[in-house]
Amino acid sequence: MQGSSLPPGLCFLLCFFGAVTPKIKASCANCPANASCVNNSHCTCNSGYVSGSGQKLFTFPLETCNDINECEPPYSVYCGLNAACHNVKGSFYCRCVPGYRLQSGKERFSNSSGNTCQDTNSSKTTQGRKELQKIVDTFESLLSNQTLWRTEGRQEISSTATTILRDVELKVLETALKAPEQKVQKIQNSSVAIETRVITDNCSEERQTFNLNVQMNSMDIHCNDVIQGDTQGPSAVAFISYSSLGNIINATFFEETDEKERVFLNSQVVSAAIGPKRNVSLSKSVTLTFQHVKTNHSIKKVFCVYWETTKQGGLWSRDGCFLIHVNKSHTMCNCSHLSSFAVLMALTSQVLCAIIAGALHYLYLAAFTWMLLEGLHLFLTARNLTVVNYSSINRLMKWIMFPVGYGVPAVIVAISAASRPHFYGTANRCWLHLDQGFIWGFLGPVCAIFSVNLVFFILVFWILKRKLSSLNSEVSTIQNTRMLAFKATAQLFILGCTWCLGFLQVGPAAQVMAYLFTIINSLQGFFIFLVYCLLSQQVQKQYQKWFREIVKSKSESEAYTLSSKMGPDSKPSEGDVFPGQVKRKY
Repeated sequence: MQGSSLPPGLCFLLCFFGAVTPKIKASCANCPANASCVNNSHCTCNSGYVSGSGQKLFTFPLETCNDINECEPPYSVYCGLNAACHNVKGSFYCRCVPGYRLQSGKERFSNSSGNTCQDTNSSKTTQGRKELQKIVDTFESLLSNQTLWRTEGRQEISSTATTILRDVELKVLETALKAPEQKVQKIQNSSVAIETRVITDNCSEERQTFNLNVQMNSMDIHCNDVIQGDTQGPSAVAFISYSSLGNIINATFFEETDEKERVFLNSQVVSAAIGPKRNVSLSKSVTLTFQHVKTNHSIKKVFCVYWETTKQGGLWSRDGCFLIHVNKSHTMCNCSHLSSFAVLMALTSQVLCAIIAGALHYLYLAAFTWMLLEGLHLFLTARNLTVVNYSSINRLMKWIMFPVGYGVPAVIVAISAASRPHFYGTANRCWLHLDQGFIWGFLGPVCAIFSVNLVFFILVFWILKRKLSSLNSEVSTIQNTRMLAFKATAQLFILGCTWCLGFLQVGPAAQVMAYLFTIINSLQGFFIFLVYCLLSQQVQKQYQKWFREIVKSKSESEAYTLSSKMGPDSKPSEGDVFPGQVKRKY
């Protein structure tokens, strides 16, 4: 078979694309160092490197691929206890700190799951670790003592926190200096993490700055500030991170901001101390890097603060602390002195969130107010011993239910919004702020309504019990009273009494109670439909009336249609037979 010749135009196109294709393949020849070619068209940086522009795929010939330091924020690889991260070009590795080694005898490992670092020093060092463990366990027991923090006032809480912070620093430094041969010690539990370093000689050139890292927070401090010119004995530096202390000494202890700004603590509280000389002033600023507790994209301001001891106990202050850098996950600060530190953040004005919080406040209060009105209605109905004739009750309820049901919640929300509008909306959700008791603008009325409805519920059952004990054998009366008893039981849901399950969401059964609370209270609408629609005699009679009218209207419509077909001028056909007429056969 002879090959057919191609048209000149097609030959031109094939030759053109053949010339272009090698150029596309050749574009990868310009990839920079530490990069590789992708799909013969783009370049991408190798693992452990990132492009200078931040793009994953690029074609720009002057692009560069820079090494990623996995040991620093925002990555901050965690190698586990008694180990440190070391960065190398294009990668990193973990290594046991001095005084520890891996069980396998190797020098490096890749992550915390491969951490088997064991103490190689004397029993004296082991004793030092036990003392540190005792310190963190004691502090954890103090934090978990909810009675201690709930019964104390604001000033007592700040004084207690100040004492605890000071005592922990002193005991940690004392323990570290008892075992100077243990250069680095790390220990932690669920509430506190500690790292200590001891210097027994003058600062050498290769370690002018020490980096201490606990719970994804880090501190860089100059060696000369640790030894403080004392070359005769060992010096120590301690870096301590408290995971839950920020819930106690929170942003309410910060007074250097506008009341309208919603400020919250968004880091763990950390402490830095040096010894044996307890000097807090530094020749060079200490650099602190905090990992954010929560990621929030609507941040307006960031404050680097320290815990300042005052006559009233203590509060957060910005003196001597400055913001260096902040991103979505970390904040970096410089401070010219040592103390306990944290990061506070102020949210941008969230008008929509505040409006939603105000609307929810009003709607929830309105729902509970109508539950109160329903409790009153049920009580009056039971007292009059009738479920059909509501005329005497309606005259009273008709005048008060709408003004009370919608007016009272509006007054409460208006007063709350006028007094503290900035407390509508929090850092996490569009709801009322918990600070300064503002949440009681909702909980107060709800608790009062719940108590009154519970009294109404008990009174109704007491009235029904008396009625049932004095009834005669009249069937209709017994049936009506039984129906009222069933409705009173259903009112347990309608009156909001099941909301008491919200108070039981504590301890190990909290999750189960949360599910019960959600499921049972979601049935409130069903019980309202059941009691006031399906089981209401008035509604049933109205439904029957509507049904009869519909059937009657349908029958009349069919009759009218038949009569319209048989008009006055129409003549019967041969087959038509009228009433009273007999069809004849021929």
